[in-house]
Amino acid sequence: MKLVFREEVWPIAGAFAISRGSKTEARVVVAEVTDDEGSGRGEAVPYARYGESVDSVLEQIRSVEPNLEAGADRAALQTLLPPGAARNALDCALWDLAAKGTGRRAFELAGFARLDPVKTAYTLSLGPADAMARAALAAARRPWLKLKIGGPDDLDRVEAVRRAAPKARLIVDANEALSMDALVRLAPDFERLGVEAIEQPLAAHEDAALEGFASPVLLCADESIHSRAELHACARRYGCINIKLDKTGGLTEALALRADALALGLKIMAGSMVATSLSMAPAMLIAQAAAFVDLDGPLLLAKDRAPGLAFIGSMIQPYGPEVWG
Repeated sequence: MKLVFREEVWPIAGAFAISRGSKTEARVVVAEVTDDEGSGRGEAVPYARYGESVDSVLEQIRSVEPNLEAGADRAALQTLLPPGAARNALDCALWDLAAKGTGRRAFELAGFARLDPVKTAYTLSLGPADAMARAALAAARRPWLKLKIGGPDDLDRVEAVRRAAPKARLIVDANEALSMDALVRLAPDFERLGVEAIEQPLAAHEDAALEGFASPVLLCADESIHSRAELHACARRYGCINIKLDKTGGLTEALALRADALALGLKIMAGSMVATSLSMAPAMLIAQAAAFVDLDGPLLLAKDRAPGLAFIGSMIQPYGPEVWG
């Protein structure tokens, strides 16, 4: 087996801002594995919040290149690398390769009878309330809006978005920016405004405080959940988990996490970093029958990879093997 990997840079349309900062480009790592049967690709986004950089992810991939060239499979990969972007790029590439080599689609290999279209949320970057209202007005016909929050004017932001998009279903994402006091204060108002989920309100290392808190709005873990290792702790604190392949280290662990979370009665959000359709395509398997879907990365880019996913409004259509899997 031959392995090729590289960094790619994809400009964002404008800027993407959350409580931790803003960026104008998506820097991704693409891995491609090739054998006598064909080739497969995977894409991942190194994330500084988890101690990753493009250089560190490229070095992690380089460290297992001999193993891949010697024929290491997806099962072996789970022990060769920890959860994270490097393993994600390689794991998804191996899934794609297996699909190409067997002539079966990746969703079939994962046990799904078919791949259904899914409806994604559309993300509004953090900003002043009036700016977020303008963005919401422009996107008011989308069925789901996901608001980034993280500051003293959060209630003003949500109220402004609700006025601008009265029919949209709302998710609020704090990216760890709230205190427990702020959450207790804001949650009833968010319920009044029709917010259906609050994503990662507290810092991951502080979220034990959520145990016993009867939130009037569903709480969804993001930074607190990477793999099955954190699942049972999250089940005591949240009613939903955001599964991202860059956190789980690929589709293999993401599917296992999805199954275990559903068995515990948790709701699923299928999420991703800002990236191209090559990142979103394998996450579509996690999105099947998920309560929430946040796979709008290609909609936030100035230009997507071609061939890429087809969006009809906010509906992501099933894709062919030329995209992935």
